[in-house]
Amino acid sequence: MKNMTIIFAFALAFAATIASPAAAQTRWLKGNLHTHSLWSDGDAFPETVAAMYKERGYHFLALSDHNILSQGEKWTPASLVERRGGPGALAAHVARYGAEHIEMRGEGDEREVRLRTLDELRRQYEHPGEFILIQSEEITDSYEGTPVHLNATNIQDLAPPQGGESVRDVIRRNLLAIEAQSERTGRPILGHVNHPNYGWAITAEDLAHVPEDRFFEVFNGHPSVNTFGDRTRPSTERMWDIANTIRIGELDSPPLFGLATDDSHNYHGEVGALPFRGWVMVRAGSLDAKAIIASLRAGDFYASTGVALRDVRFDREARTLTVEIEPSPDATYITRFIGTRDDSGGAEGVASIGETLLEIAGTTARYHFRGDELYVRAMVLSSLPVEFPIAEGQRQQVWTQPVGWE
Repeated sequence: MKNMTIIFAFALAFAATIASPAAAQTRWLKGNLHTHSLWSDGDAFPETVAAMYKERGYHFLALSDHNILSQGEKWTPASLVERRGGPGALAAHVARYGAEHIEMRGEGDEREVRLRTLDELRRQYEHPGEFILIQSEEITDSYEGTPVHLNATNIQDLAPPQGGESVRDVIRRNLLAIEAQSERTGRPILGHVNHPNYGWAITAEDLAHVPEDRFFEVFNGHPSVNTFGDRTRPSTERMWDIANTIRIGELDSPPLFGLATDDSHNYHGEVGALPFRGWVMVRAGSLDAKAIIASLRAGDFYASTGVALRDVRFDREARTLTVEIEPSPDATYITRFIGTRDDSGGAEGVASIGETLLEIAGTTARYHFRGDELYVRAMVLSSLPVEFPIAEGQRQQVWTQPVGWE
């Protein structure tokens, strides 16, 4: 009962945010919530990762290495740096930052390099109102060899994998552990399910039946996590609609919100899990972890692989969802309003799961609810290709959060 109370508190926060006149004092903040470095299985030093995102105009970055926090003293073999980053990677790092910045010990094959901590990175890169780093962890768990990964954003203490008796139980136990730490520390921590199609580990039904989960990655930029599904298994976007139809129509549970992330591991060259593929745009009044998480929990954000929005708003009284696009030169746009209609009062009797209810060309699109929708979300498709594709013909997109379910 306590967990359900928390879930519905988030739902009320969503409604309050959408209706709040304080939106006039907010701005869009760009960030990535899933990033790796040499602290786990990335191929670049953490300062390189932070610098790349800051230089690209991001406002916030969550460093989320596997089952580790960027705290304390950690040394990594120089040979590992060269093996992952390529020959000359360490020399290039020294040349960029200066020998006085790099701490090394040992000789020959025993030579090691100390990795910079998050506190050190913050002193080097953070600037009030412009760029912040958020401490995070990818909780890397499994069930009988099936990978089950979750991110904990703004975590304070390391969260060990909790295990469980099923995939759903693993997800639930880890989310409850995150919430327990949040209550203990008084710190807002956001848990979300990562790349559900990685290893075909998590089904839409799994996502639906863990009500403690409110967030998952509708887009993950790693080329090996099956974001777009295959001939027999759904894409993560399709999973979103299946899960939300079950949650709202059958379980009377709030829907999932969809994130876009990089899951970046590779920062040298043009192949692999590259940065700058997917991000969230969060509407918040200040650039700090507390405000960012509050807006995420309220659903006041969108996920993108290239399209920018001027505004997205849901008028609860008029029952309209409006999307205004920030156009790019030479681009055309199609907005699809996607949702599930309830023809029988239950998920089993829906007309069609995640159907396109309306399609509009141009830079402004509006959907008027007819009254039988379980939820509606918008997906904007641009004519422009993405900068770093993970699929042939991939074009820039935006996903807004489901509304109308409250």
